[in-house]
Amino acid sequence: MADKTAFRTDGGAAWLNLLATRGQTFGAHPIERLRAPEDLQRWLTLMGLRPLEAPSGGDLKEAVRLRETLRGLAMAAVEPSSPRELSMDALLEFSTKGNPALAGAPLGDVASALSALAIQATLTLRGPDRALLRQCDEVDCRWVFLDSSGRRRWCPAAACASRGRVRAHRAAAAASSVS
Repeated sequence: MADKTAFRTDGGAAWLNLLATRGQTFGAHPIERLRAPEDLQRWLTLMGLRPLEAPSGGDLKEAVRLRETLRGLAMAAVEPSSPRELSMDALLEFSTKGNPALAGAPLGDVASALSALAIQATLTLRGPDRALLRQCDEVDCRWVFLDSSGRRRWCPAAACASRGRVRAHRAAAAASSVS
């Protein structure tokens, strides 16, 4: 069985991977992967956004706030019938807080790393890659990810596809036994 606390890196962009730091968000038992500033440090390092300064508890709260802001915007982008408005104002605050460096240059603080994520999300949500955003069909997951194939129903997690196929099989079996 896969480690449920391991960070996901298969969303297609760092800002989408940030969404996956809270797993099974819509299930009965969500999995919080950013529980301490050290978790945020490990995640930022994994994403190539390691700041020179270690994250604080306040930085962790800001990262979680950015994540949930991004989740709302991502879901609004993939759910045409969603009542959520795709307002980029919330991202503007994060985008202007830090001083994101050019690719490969070290980031001074966590605010700069979060700013880089907000800018990346803005470019996706306002650019041509928005058409590549998909939402996992698995009810507990619903993670938004980039799908360059245009054919995916589930996120890259094998468990989501397996659960989805099992549900479909059981529904088909139940329907055929009623007939």
